[in-house]
Amino acid sequence: MTDRLGAVLAGAVPRVCAAAVALIAVDGSVAAAAAAGELVRYADAEGTLAPERPPAGRDSIFDLASISKLFTTAVLLSLAEEGAIGLDEPVAAWIPGHDPRVTPRRLLTHTAGLPPTRRIDLELPGADASERMEAMLRTPIAHPVGGPYLYSDVGLVIAGRVAELAGGAPLDALVRARVTDVLGLPDTGYRPTAPSRVAATEWKPERTGPGCVRGEVHDETAYALGGVAGHAGLFATAGDLLAFGEALRLAAIRQGGAVLRPGSVAEMLRDQGAEGAAFRHGLGVRIGDPAIVGPLTGAFGHSGFTGTSLVVDPARGLTVVLLTNAVHPVRGRDGIRELRHAVAGEALRLRGLQPLT
Repeated sequence: MTDRLGAVLAGAVPRVCAAAVALIAVDGSVAAAAAAGELVRYADAEGTLAPERPPAGRDSIFDLASISKLFTTAVLLSLAEEGAIGLDEPVAAWIPGHDPRVTPRRLLTHTAGLPPTRRIDLELPGADASERMEAMLRTPIAHPVGGPYLYSDVGLVIAGRVAELAGGAPLDALVRARVTDVLGLPDTGYRPTAPSRVAATEWKPERTGPGCVRGEVHDETAYALGGVAGHAGLFATAGDLLAFGEALRLAAIRQGGAVLRPGSVAEMLRDQGAEGAAFRHGLGVRIGDPAIVGPLTGAFGHSGFTGTSLVVDPARGLTVVLLTNAVHPVRGRDGIRELRHAVAGEALRLRGLQPLT
């Protein structure tokens, strides 16, 4: 089983990505695992091979990019369970002066009318992270509030800040206390401290240090905000991300609730009616996203710009993790969608060996 998954990854490395790790769990047990490629393959944007190219393994750490949004969502929902926030309260309760129509629910469903992104690093090149955050919080509404769906990193940055204000702690501390410590995820966090295990991402000569980015967040906005933001910034191993996905899967079938109560996960996975999306949208999570689920129709999860994805299929008892660095040494490489579908297809094949009951 692992050999088949390994062949899928080997067919994509290094054409699609320099490194890839995949894990498939069936009914909570790892049924297939594979790793391929090198954590650092290139020394520059021209594709010059790096002098040292350490191999990728199951203990390798990858920049999760927008999968970070699921952890922000988990923190917000845990605060809602405690009554610290209301999903339909105006965020102006925590950020005075903000548009009163914007709520945590609208931030998590990308229907708050906020722009997709904001290069605050370019707007405020001499500012520190706190000044840039204050500017992000003042981002004006640019589109209809309430829909249609418009994917917005800005909205999740604001959601992360709401979590901090409601939770009384920085976002990285909230993620640690409410998610990673609860699940025992030692290699999941912001600003990793073991760079030798981290997969390199893009060539960014504007940053300090030679070579491609490694050990610091790829996303420019998250980097400008100090490496911790609601939309991006988390790093993890495939095993840690699988455990997080399993926690959501078990809560979805009402067999667990370590991080979130089953009722909270049910609301997370309810179609929130975000019009105009190519998939159904829950709270912070995509349901049936054709870009990542492949044949696992009805599964939920999220993808990351760096080439990562988490897909959870409660009905079939499947959790599928794919971590890659498809932006190394430059972004825009073809084939990541096909790789995600191939890994999901292998998960479906494995499920076929163990029929649904």
